[in-house]
Formats: sequence, C-alpha cells, structure tokens
Amino acid sequence: MLKEIVKDYKFSEDMSVNELILQMKNAWGFTAGKVALSVDILEHMVKTGDCIKFLSFTGNLVATGTRGVFRELVKRKLVDVIVTTCGTLDHDIARCWKEYYKGSFIMNDTKLYKKGINRLGNILVPNQSYGKIIEEKMQTLLQSLWNEKIREISTRQLCREIGKRICNENSILYWAAKNNIPIYVPGIVDGAVGYQIWLFSQEHDFKLNLLEDSTELNDIVFSAKETGALIVGGGISKHHTLWWNQFRNGLDYAVYISTAEEWDGSLSGARPREAVSWGKISEKAKRVMIEGDASLILPIIVGALITRLKKKSKRLG
Repeated sequence: MLKEIVKDYKFSEDMSVNELILQMKNAWGFTAGKVALSVDILEHMVKTGDCIKFLSFTGNLVATGTRGVFRELVKRKLVDVIVTTCGTLDHDIARCWKEYYKGSFIMNDTKLYKKGINRLGNILVPNQSYGKIIEEKMQTLLQSLWNEKIREISTRQLCREIGKRICNENSILYWAAKNNIPIYVPGIVDGAVGYQIWLFSQEHDFKLNLLEDSTELNDIVFSAKETGALIVGGGISKHHTLWWNQFRNGLDYAVYISTAEEWDGSLSGARPREAVSWGKISEKAKRVMIEGDASLILPIIVGALITRLKKKSKRLG
C-alpha cells in the first residue's frame, strides 16, 4: 500500500496512442489502469510463441468501423482462432459490396421502416445493403458448393469458402481465409447467412456439421501449451470460447471488454473472476475486464499493441 503514486498526464503535439496508454499506468483513473493492463496482457500473449490466441466478438461491431480493427488483427496474424456470431458474417459480406450509413439512436423508426432502412443503434442499414445482397451472394456460393458435390460443411469450412469466394480485402473473412485462421460460428442459424443456408436446404440435401467444429476446437485446446483470449462483448461467442478452454484448466490470459452488468447473473455480464469458479479461466491467469464501449476502447488498445510490436520488430531487425 502507498507505494505507487498517481501521476498527471503530460501531452506533446506528436504523442502516439501507445505513449498515452503507457501514461495510463501511472495516471490510473477508474478505467484507464485497466486499459493499460489490457495492452500489456495482449502484448504478452502475442510475444509468447506457445500461446493460442482466441478472438471472440459479437457481430454488431462489424456494422461499425470497428470492423477494421478486427480485420487488422487477422491481417497481421495477431490471433489464431476466432469465435463469433452469424451477424459477423452478415455484416462482413454486406459491407464488401454495399455501404452502411451514420445515423442516430433517436430517429423515427416507423419512417425508417417505410423507407426500407434498418437501424442498428446509430447505424443505418438500407435493405439493399443487407438482406438483398446477402441473399444474392450466399445463394450463388451455395449453388457453387453444391455443383462441386459438397453436401455437408462445418461453419469453419463455410467461413473459409465465403472469405475465398465472395469477399474482398476489406473483409475479416477474406483475411482469415488468406491467413488460414479458423472462424467458428456456434450460432450460425441466427442471422441472414444462416437463413440463406436453411432456404437453400429446402430444395437441396445440404447440411451443416457443427460437431466437426467441436472436434476441431477440442483438438486446438488440448494441444495448446497456453491459451489466451480477447473477448469483446458477450453472448454465445464469449461462452463458446470459455466453454472449450475449461477442458484444459482454463485460459492463461483473458481480456474482456463489455458494457454488460453482472447483477442479473448473465454470462455476458460475468466478470473474469466468475469464470475462475468454473475453471474456464485459470486462477493464475493474467486477466482484466474493461467496462465500456468496445467501439471506443478496442481501436485504442489495438493501436497501442501494433505500435509496440512494430518497435520490437525494428529492434530485432
């Protein structure tokens, strides 16, 4: 106690994001210290060669510019495994071909509906930018797979085919396929892509094999010397990541970013300490939860992380 003093921020005209993060360690504050710790944990995960790095996130963020943060993590091979929701596939495909627009949380939703515009928080998604383009691209893809005699596919295989065939360099799925980073979607039928697969199956004997995904995840966690996870948001993608890691005595590193509260007993709001009781996070794990909006927090911590890793590579060079 009373060993480390709180220090004020100091600014310069050319200060980097990483320099700001480094000051947070001493400036402290109520969330700033957690942000600084999160970058330290992520940096350690990346630099530890034996650590399998999970990235878990919800699809709503892919409707925003935060999509670019996830894409950068995948493009730079800073993660090894992704667990996400069907919404990620929906928005990633749609935004490869069409635009989303800035809106407001307070709008006349009845008027938006009549104009064929969907509101996702403060993002506006016209019908032609979502359902129509996803139907067009997915039905073409599924027909191609069928013509190639493919009758059954896992979500990992599906994500790879989507990334290879119908996405571009703006896409998370594109870079995951290019860098051979598996994406698992345990709730695949809960979204537009899942609906299109169901629709296709009505006239074709085409099936999804979720058990194949489970077999692969089992092999990943049991062969890993260490595992860590950046878990953004909650829901099924968060739980699936934690679920599989409990079978190897839990994650060794964990960074949570969430706005959810824990008082309602939800998995989304559960803190890392609760996961320790289930064996989903090791009691010795380096862990932190940052309470806040990931669309604000994630670009800051990933920007700082990339700067640190770049400095390391320069020193090695």
